[in-house]
Amino acid sequence: MPTCLLVCKSCNRSSEELPENQVADGARLIEQLNALSAEQTQCKDLRIQPVGCLWTCGSPCAVAFSAPGKPTYLFTNVTADDTAAALLQFGELYLKSKTGNIPWQQFPQVLQEVSIAKIPTMSR
Repeated sequence: MPTCLLVCKSCNRSSEELPENQVADGARLIEQLNALSAEQTQCKDLRIQPVGCLWTCGSPCAVAFSAPGKPTYLFTNVTADDTAAALLQFGELYLKSKTGNIPWQQFPQVLQEVSIAKIPTMSR
């Protein structure tokens, strides 16, 4: 199973319904991540996977990093405007780590300022 960056495609900074033809913040973030990852060879092993909802509706974007045998990191209140590069930087750290444990001090600065949950690896 690959390392995944799950991105809520319906997240938006406002719980109000979007005007017709306006793209949700989550969908914009996915577009930015796909464009940046295509330029960066180190991200080739990170699968960017849009998901319908991560249940943080009415907040800016929610994303999660997940891989077999590693803890899952859930980031919420992530803005779509300036975080794609930081998310891919974190993804590179996550990919390189055998255990998936990333010291908070190594998180890109913009990700140190959002809500974070670290969900432990499930033991068998």
